Amino acid sequence: MSEPTPVWQPSEDRAAETNMARFMDHVRNEYAGEVANYAGLHRWSVENPEKFWPAVWAFCGIKASQPWDKVFEPGGHMLESRWFPGARLNFAENLLRFRDDQTAIIFRDEQGHQRSLSYRELHEEVAKLAKGLKAAGVGVGDRVAGYMPHMPETIIGMLAATSIGAIWSSCSQDFGVSGLQDRFGQIEPKVLITADGYWYNGKEIHALPKVQEALNAMPSVEHVVVVPNLSDAPDLSGLKQARLLKDFAADEGGEIEFEQLPFNHPVYILFSSGTTGKPKCIVHGAGGTLIQHLKELVLHTDLKREDRFFYFTTCGWMMWNWLVSGLAVGSTVILYDGSPFHPGPESLLRLTEEEGITVFGASAKYFSALEKAGAEPARDHDMSSLKAILSTGSPLLPENYDYIYQRINNDVCLASISGGTDIVSCFVLGNPMLPVYRGEIQCRGLGMAVNVFDDDGKPVSNQKGELVCTHSFPSMPVYFWNDEGNKRYFNAYFDRFDNVWCHGDYAELTERETMVIYGRSDAVLNPGGVRIGTAEIYRQVEKMDEVVESIAVGQNWKDDQRVVLFVVLKEGLSLNDELAQRIRKTIRANATPRHVPAKILEVPAIPRTVSGKIVELAVQQIIHGEDVKNKSALANPEALEHFRERPELAQD
Repeated sequence: MSEPTPVWQPSEDRAAETNMARFMDHVRNEYAGEVANYAGLHRWSVENPEKFWPAVWAFCGIKASQPWDKVFEPGGHMLESRWFPGARLNFAENLLRFRDDQTAIIFRDEQGHQRSLSYRELHEEVAKLAKGLKAAGVGVGDRVAGYMPHMPETIIGMLAATSIGAIWSSCSQDFGVSGLQDRFGQIEPKVLITADGYWYNGKEIHALPKVQEALNAMPSVEHVVVVPNLSDAPDLSGLKQARLLKDFAADEGGEIEFEQLPFNHPVYILFSSGTTGKPKCIVHGAGGTLIQHLKELVLHTDLKREDRFFYFTTCGWMMWNWLVSGLAVGSTVILYDGSPFHPGPESLLRLTEEEGITVFGASAKYFSALEKAGAEPARDHDMSSLKAILSTGSPLLPENYDYIYQRINNDVCLASISGGTDIVSCFVLGNPMLPVYRGEIQCRGLGMAVNVFDDDGKPVSNQKGELVCTHSFPSMPVYFWNDEGNKRYFNAYFDRFDNVWCHGDYAELTERETMVIYGRSDAVLNPGGVRIGTAEIYRQVEKMDEVVESIAVGQNWKDDQRVVLFVVLKEGLSLNDELAQRIRKTIRANATPRHVPAKILEVPAIPRTVSGKIVELAVQQIIHGEDVKNKSALANPEALEHFRERPELAQD
């Protein structure tokens, strides 16, 4: 096979000006003169972690009050290893290292409300809330929870909590009462910070009644801090121990006494989005999160002080945590709250144009939806400020690459990135020095011993298998909350291969050392014993104009498994035999006969998690008559009813 042609490649001058090029020079000068290219740099970073991670620390200027005793302390198992023991630092101090008049945060919502904060103003607001938290008795190790929209006060709350050594956890206000209780009820926060509500698709969504009900199952909460958003003076009469933010925080801020803590001191508790029981509470350490985020933002994303950094997310998705770390670089972080398609598909495009966004991130589904809506961003808006476009949440289809380069901007580094809540970061991601190949993720992350294993646990290339990581890395979870003996932690990642992190992605490592992700391996289809990634089907189906989106699952059938495809069609269309046959023909012609679904059925909506991921396993459970245990993880649990007891799937 001939080598594919890149769809984008940086010029020599552009590549030479990147942070990655500067870091490579730093490594050559200080550590390894023989490193000639990225492949060599990655190899060196994996083989020499005791040199690589300190190089990142120094290059990114991490602030610490006490140096480490050693870089790495191996345990008997990967999950027992420790990074930088002896070091003491504060997460918030590193994100607040700048205290000048440059804009730190720009906020907009779908109603057109706008605000901005300079780094000086951000520091002052954090200082005031930190004093308020201290006065309320919050200290090291206490939990502060945010039930918040994607707004500046969410960031202020996190920075204030982590500045005093408390642990921050947040979820978005589209979670219902049971979702709120399932998450915060497990971690027992002392303080709950909540807005009175938010707007979505032009509607006011009030949050305080849900908070009032949820508090009945959260006796640990001693203080409720309410941020006005829908109203300047929200009614707090139904909430015990509730105060407005301005009344809870101190009148003046001043200096912040940043609590100096061990490298592995917990900073975040994130929640798994699965539907098989209560969400796992994944605890991440301050130092590991910080050094991994800086590596990814500074080196892999080429984020600089002058950049304007945007990611469409909510504070219930780990991309919020990743975005906020852009403050440690001194960039301007841009927030948007609401529907990305209100009042139309131009919403985020206008934001990009008006704010001069340089790094734009969204889910893969956003770009597909933009194309389906017929949006012509480059024609109707000025997209010239963009230097990078990021995508995650699900595989970015090859056709999405075409749309982005042809319709948005033909000179951007398009970085499909993949990792997850589990590591609050990425295994594979972009690189501003490397070419972009259609449908492929550019590279494995520096310092990450990422590989693909076959079923026998042997590394393979140009072959689909399990995405694994064979060496410890700093942003591994510190532990799971209330997980005696690390049993749930071990079972989540280490029960497949001996002392190897198995991430649960079905992937392929190419001869170019790029990566292709085919979907979650637990959702892989297995008709006739042949493993099929769901993304391979979605790629073919969703390029058809009639299909808005789709979901494929396996149904147990006559001692085997058959593929069932559900499709959401454009408004006004309905599934008929002619369209079903064209779908089958398209899949057969562009994939294999094994990929062709035995049944194709129409549904009005597909169930998703609140972070926008489709849930194949939940649909698979429903069509087999099983219950979905954790419906609170879903943004639209009512959509499951469209899959239940379908007569077309009845067993003969």
